[in-house]
Amino acid sequence: MHRRRPAWAGRNYSLLTGAAIITNLGSHGAHIAAAFAVMQAGGSGADVGLIAAARTLPLVLFLLIGGAIADRLPRHRVMVAANTLNCLSQAAFAVLVLTGTPELWQMMLLTALCGTGTAFFNPAAEGMLLSTVSGEHSNRAFALFRMAINGAGIGGAALGGAMIAVLGPGWVLAADAAAFAVAGALRAFLDVKHVPDRAPGGGLLSDLREGWVEVRTRPWLWSIVLQFSVVVAVVGTADAVYGPLVARDHLGGSAPWGLALAFFGVGTIAGAVLMMAWRPRRLLLVGTLCVFPLALPSAGLAVPLPVWGLCVVMLVSGAAIEVFGVNWMTAMHQEIPEEKFSRVTAYDWFGSVSMLPLATALAGPAEAAFGRTQALWGCAVLVVVPTALVLLVPDVRRMTRRAHGKTIAPAPAPAPAEQAPAGL
Repeated sequence: MHRRRPAWAGRNYSLLTGAAIITNLGSHGAHIAAAFAVMQAGGSGADVGLIAAARTLPLVLFLLIGGAIADRLPRHRVMVAANTLNCLSQAAFAVLVLTGTPELWQMMLLTALCGTGTAFFNPAAEGMLLSTVSGEHSNRAFALFRMAINGAGIGGAALGGAMIAVLGPGWVLAADAAAFAVAGALRAFLDVKHVPDRAPGGGLLSDLREGWVEVRTRPWLWSIVLQFSVVVAVVGTADAVYGPLVARDHLGGSAPWGLALAFFGVGTIAGAVLMMAWRPRRLLLVGTLCVFPLALPSAGLAVPLPVWGLCVVMLVSGAAIEVFGVNWMTAMHQEIPEEKFSRVTAYDWFGSVSMLPLATALAGPAEAAFGRTQALWGCAVLVVVPTALVLLVPDVRRMTRRAHGKTIAPAPAPAPAEQAPAGL
């Protein structure tokens, strides 16, 4: 009988991919809708930045706890609970926008609740995905997964921008709430009978310390996490705050900005297709070189380029970051023990988003102090500099792909005098 999916793509992988497609269709449009809901209510650029900060601040506060919980409880239950919170918060946001003029504090609170759900969802989801594929198929599996969700992002961004223009942001937020409801229902059917039982741990703090040891004893890991704490902050600020403002003032509104984001999605699909066939031997060296093009969208907005030019640079940056993303996930799958996936990915997510709330909150004041153009050029520079510094780390340049499967080398044990940070 003809197989409709590859042999390595089992039931869990298929359910996770399908649910992720649905949520990406909703969330890509909803992020644009939140910004335009603020502006529709009379908010300023600083207010748009505060909404973006409210979405990301809970990630900083709860990601590490979410990672520890996901390594202690069944991951699929954590994911479903998080989706439920996302659904309820986005539904309430939609009702506020559709029935009147919401207050800024109300939008910030509901956006923060949605961000809290994401903080618990992301480590569990990444750990669940990594546990569904074997090492020999990991590169192709991660590339296909990312191609699917980024394809959904194309549709979500383009459809969201068009819906905002025709129906207003409230209906886009309502669609996002419905998407979370459907995706949560799919994730409730994940088969976890074959997931190994978790060994009893020494408590939440002990679990966090174990995750911290895994991170700090791997220079390639903590150096790239530090790099992305800056890169994600400035790229996120350009996309969430300056992008909608430039679109409003120079590009013609939400629909062209949605189109530009859709081209970024097209680029990620192109990058994923490339990674389905390409297995670079030096995983992190190739991945890190592909971070440099993330400076292009900020530079394009600073000029500002016409819509077609912005679409081109978004396409290039989307393809480049996808090459990084697949290589990064493959390296994590290769190097990190399964029972510690969620904690380590929580530290990864935590480091990556730790500066984003501050950056988005300061976007408005930075624009007022230096001008929007200078702020965007600053974003571009802050992508290039830390990426160049990461290339100085030997492990980043030298890590190679293992030929067969996943053979984990234990992280070096800390010296007796060394202690994990007291706060962990």
